[in-house]
Amino acid sequence: MGGASGQRRFGGLLRRRSFRLLWTGETISQLGNAMALVGVPLVAVTVLHASTFAVGVLAAAAWLPWLVIGLPAGAWVDRWPARRVMIVCDVISAALYASVPIAAGAGVLTTWLLVAVQLAGGAASVLFMTAYQVYLPSIVAPAELIEGNTKMQGSASAAAFAGPSLAGLVAQLLGAVTALLCNAVSFLVSAACLLGARARPSRPAAGARLAAARPAAARPTTLRREIADGLMFVLRDPFLRQLSTFWAAANLALTGYAALLVVFLVRVIGLTPGSVGLLTAIPGIGGILGALITGRITARYGTARGLLLSTLLTVPFCLLIPLTGPGPRLAFYVAGSLVACTGIGVGNIVIAAFRQSYSPPGMCGRVTATMRFLIFGTSPLGALLGGSLGTWLGVRPALWVLLGAVALSGTLLLTPSLRGRRNLPDRPPAIGEGQEPAPAQAAGP
Repeated sequence: MGGASGQRRFGGLLRRRSFRLLWTGETISQLGNAMALVGVPLVAVTVLHASTFAVGVLAAAAWLPWLVIGLPAGAWVDRWPARRVMIVCDVISAALYASVPIAAGAGVLTTWLLVAVQLAGGAASVLFMTAYQVYLPSIVAPAELIEGNTKMQGSASAAAFAGPSLAGLVAQLLGAVTALLCNAVSFLVSAACLLGARARPSRPAAGARLAAARPAAARPTTLRREIADGLMFVLRDPFLRQLSTFWAAANLALTGYAALLVVFLVRVIGLTPGSVGLLTAIPGIGGILGALITGRITARYGTARGLLLSTLLTVPFCLLIPLTGPGPRLAFYVAGSLVACTGIGVGNIVIAAFRQSYSPPGMCGRVTATMRFLIFGTSPLGALLGGSLGTWLGVRPALWVLLGAVALSGTLLLTPSLRGRRNLPDRPPAIGEGQEPAPAQAAGP
């Protein structure tokens, strides 16, 4: 796996129309998701005056679809055209978030309606995120995956920065409900961009690869069998299994923290919606920094060592966040979230590029969905845990517990298979004969 070559030209992959459209569409879709991340809790807290536990339930609802359709989503995406799946999901998401201001205008907006929107929007997000991971390798070469994922992660992080800020600003000026209308528009723009993207002629689009990869006699298979194949491949593989375990544990605590963040900043620190939007955008800056330094880190240390170093040295900075207070003490939140999210951004890029190159032909969708099922499947529990701890212990003590777990999660990566390697492998041991291959370029897993 590599990707330094594309970066030697000014603009790199952005010079290609299909990648540029995919990049633009995915970035705008991520902008909508980032706006919803702050917009929905702000509606619940400032308009519906929901309880701390109810806000936790809202966060859980957005992640619950990973438990319900996370595994079949991979098999579906391997069967269906990935680009079409993404466009349909964008249109559905636009309709869902547009229903909130409509309901508010009609005087029928309730917390339960927000829960329903979060559930359906979460289901669309499951399919979109899985399809995007499958579609990217069909428009870039294997040696360009690090560059492609770096650009996608960088723009997603920029969206994560701009989305909360925009949601907070609109909520401050026009009301929290109006912010979700802007969210709906962003999904329509994303769908329009994706309409023009096309897979490379030399790489069949996702869905076609599944049939081509099988012998003719083996093609009639059931959905259950395809799901089971993807699940067992991930659970039996030492690298995919360990990476999934780490991220599942970290995500459990991070989702609990995220469920309490708006409550913490509004009710404990006493900030306005606009200030909340600005502060919750800080992790996006960390993601941008992570995207900027990933290539250098993997070139110098390798992908496996780079993943370990970026995780173990930066994520514990999240323990500064519970020290946050009014005035100068806001610097604790800024420093803690910025440094920790920089390391998380590096890890996201390395793991995404590794998964895309490592997955056998025709299985990228199922491998992606299985890992995300295992990782994001902990999110509903984490959100409910955050709401429960916030109600039981208080919001600030709950943050200490949850972020302490995040800081310790990196130790799960200290296994012999990862600790003793410079680079993550390019293919499973059965294909690569168990040997660590040299990287195709100077950087990349």
